Amino acid sequence: MNSKRTISLALLAASAAFAFDLWDGAQGSPQVVTGLDNGTETSGYWFAYDDHNDKGASKVVWADGISVEPLDGGDLSDVIIWCSGVCGTAVLDKGNLTYNPFVGIGFNVLGEAEGGGDPEAGDASAWGGICISYASEAAPDLELGLGSVDADILYANPSAHLKKATAGNVADLAWEDFKQPTWYKGDVKMSGPDAAKQLVAVKFKIQATPAEYKFLICGVGPKGACGSLSYCDLYGPSCCTTPPAIKAVRGASVAKATLNGRTLSFTGVSAGTAEVLNLQGQVVAKGDVSSAFGLAGLDAGVYMVRVAGKSANFTDMIVLK
Repeated sequence: MNSKRTISLALLAASAAFAFDLWDGAQGSPQVVTGLDNGTETSGYWFAYDDHNDKGASKVVWADGISVEPLDGGDLSDVIIWCSGVCGTAVLDKGNLTYNPFVGIGFNVLGEAEGGGDPEAGDASAWGGICISYASEAAPDLELGLGSVDADILYANPSAHLKKATAGNVADLAWEDFKQPTWYKGDVKMSGPDAAKQLVAVKFKIQATPAEYKFLICGVGPKGACGSLSYCDLYGPSCCTTPPAIKAVRGASVAKATLNGRTLSFTGVSAGTAEVLNLQGQVVAKGDVSSAFGLAGLDAGVYMVRVAGKSANFTDMIVLK
């Protein structure tokens, strides 16, 4: 590692304690603000992975059948807004595997290398650990991804085993709580604190016997930050199942948001509340769907519109010029 890069990582680590913001899925942002972005602004975006490279046949089916390909860089914004978190069903299928199948959801800590290279590693020690609010029908693991170092330790990455929690759970973990699996007998040892110093990604991994398991990630942050996220409803209407009335409206594409200049109006829904969110998940405007409302005070850019009503719940995207 060159000296310039070493200094950069040291500065990033020094700021991490106060810069890693609690990610609350209810705010609708697709990005976890890790405080360690390497300047490419690619850190913190949720991605999915599975066992296909190992000849498995597992996959994630997203909530409400939302179509997205996060394995290929797709954006999970629609999923997060619909679920108030990251939710779906882990469909575990062994295919030709000789061990239990798996899928996972994760985010990179620093982001990709300049020019779109592999995700880079950084020192996240100052976080103190990680907290996560989640619900899952199978007991998941929270795993520390180390990029190219994974192969050196035979993919025996330090992880913390989380309990099955269909009613929701908050796990508050110190780096010391992350351990390599007991089956690992290799020479290259990796403790949780050592992994934190060269962290590439944080991964929520579901590995179990073949079946379908619903999951929901409601929030994540540095150790001690998740106390306000104690409730995570796996079987709520906006998680992994969809109320029939809402599906009928969405399927018919009746309800929609229309932007005329800087005036926002709605058709196909007679009563409800509309919220306009910026790309950081912050609500910047709010109104009733029964009448149009102006957005003249907002900056130009891309915004998400979230509508909640008796006859329709949906999300849309608008561009203000």
